Amino acid sequence: MDTSERHAFESAEVVRDETGRQYHIGLAPGEVASSCILVGDPARAERIAQRFEQIDGEWRNREYVTFTGRWQGGPLTVMATGMGCDNTEIALVEYCQLVERPTFIRVGSSGGLQPELELGDLVISAGAVKLENTTDFFVPQGYPALAHHEVVLALLEAARRTGHRHTLGLTASASGFYGAQGRHVPGFPLRMPELPEQLGRMGVQNMEMETAALFCLSTLRGVRAGAVCAIYANRPRNVFIDTEAKARAEAAAIEVGLGAVAVLRRMDAARGEAPHWLPSHGLGAGE
Repeated sequence: MDTSERHAFESAEVVRDETGRQYHIGLAPGEVASSCILVGDPARAERIAQRFEQIDGEWRNREYVTFTGRWQGGPLTVMATGMGCDNTEIALVEYCQLVERPTFIRVGSSGGLQPELELGDLVISAGAVKLENTTDFFVPQGYPALAHHEVVLALLEAARRTGHRHTLGLTASASGFYGAQGRHVPGFPLRMPELPEQLGRMGVQNMEMETAALFCLSTLRGVRAGAVCAIYANRPRNVFIDTEAKARAEAAAIEVGLGAVAVLRRMDAARGEAPHWLPSHGLGAGE
């Protein structure tokens, strides 16, 4: 690469490698679908891909693991980003260079902040409390982290149809797992030890590490996003899920996430050229 080529590469808005692939997620146009399920755990991405009718491609680069294939007759991508809002930022920014108007659904895990939440319950996020600072470099602190209403409705409909216990509410997204979520660890004094209790008193349902960045950046870009997270811990009751129950909870979240993809396809078909889906549009056959 000569000096002029290197300058063009380094001054590009989004970093690509010498073959034109997105630098971190390792993907090129045509390799991803307009609907994308985002997860943190690469093993969860593999388990979702196992439900596809066919897999057209698999790509692995750093912590990013991506499968694109067919699910219920339509194209679908699942991508594992690893943990944290910074990883989510990279995934979303680079994905949006490949698809003009993608829809993102996060299928994740979280800690419950309300005592009545049972281990294995699902929380569908209407919005997120922005405790992370990744998005501060795009938007001010007061910028709302909101799910897209169509994705929220699709997740609620999917949860109803599958029969999984769920609630709709606010999620808090922290920039880390220990100090940022008020976990007491020997040798590491906390600056905000009462944070989970304070959030609980505000009615926040759960806490995790990705949703606020997903919502802020999706709104900024003008694309749809939503999230459903299984409860793996109840912070007020200080209980944590066991291995078998965790597998069931993850499966429930996956079923709701995939179900929402199916509902969104029907919503999009029913609304035609209208800018938004409305209840009067219905969902077509088999409502």
